[in-house]
Amino acid sequence: MHISWLTALLSGILMLSIHQADAQKVKWSKIKVLVYTKNGKGYVHDNIPNSIVAIKELGKQYGFEVDASEDPAVFTDDNLKQYNVLIFSNTNNVVFDTDAQRVAFMRYIQAGGGFVAIHSASGTERDWKWFKQLLGAKFYWHDKNQPFTVNIVDHNHPSVAHLQKRWQRSRGDEFYYLKEMAVNLHVIAVNDATTLAGENPNRLDTFGDVFPSVWCHEFDGGRSWYTSLGHNKEYYFDEDFRKHILGGIKWAIGKGKKLDYNKAYATSPQDEVRER
Repeated sequence: MHISWLTALLSGILMLSIHQADAQKVKWSKIKVLVYTKNGKGYVHDNIPNSIVAIKELGKQYGFEVDASEDPAVFTDDNLKQYNVLIFSNTNNVVFDTDAQRVAFMRYIQAGGGFVAIHSASGTERDWKWFKQLLGAKFYWHDKNQPFTVNIVDHNHPSVAHLQKRWQRSRGDEFYYLKEMAVNLHVIAVNDATTLAGENPNRLDTFGDVFPSVWCHEFDGGRSWYTSLGHNKEYYFDEDFRKHILGGIKWAIGKGKKLDYNKAYATSPQDEVRER
């Protein structure tokens, strides 16, 4: 079982539909992103302010526009049309007030929008099937904050191309375990459980000694990239981690096509995904 699941996930590396080369040709001056940081009831990360600063500074460095908000009222068709990528930075739990806001988010993705999710974003809207499918999984549990190693699986991906084959989280991070994982994910990096300290019965061995930590996929008309890394607030001032996020944004932008709302069909958060 472990081998078959790992094979299914890692086979995504061979998918030509990833279009990695497209992500390298970004015309940054035409790009605008929204950093969304809403948290529902529960734990709120203290890294959120740093993450906003980091992405805004990347915007200044590369010439793209950055808005930031924690107000779910920004989720309307008219407002979202201006953005190439929506970045859920350490969102957690319920982050929308109404189903109309959820539908606007769905329609944005269906129109061809990009999605970037960072760290605890995998704990967002945990009971919403469509969101879990978009992100690719749902947060389950994390080990205590400690040093561990991340093994790069696809070194050609722009979010990890600048890193060594083994990315040492020497200052510590949270080793995430997730569930309800899609089997068509393009796995970019995996956490190495053999580099964790001690034993813990809560650790999942779904994939043997590793667990996927960075991935991307195309979903419901849009492009989704996720990293489970980034708990510590100081990482958002780390050049390697900033490049990691920038590469995720690059990939989510893809060819940079204009949104096509003629392809958006959602009328309810419970709508099933249509084949394209």
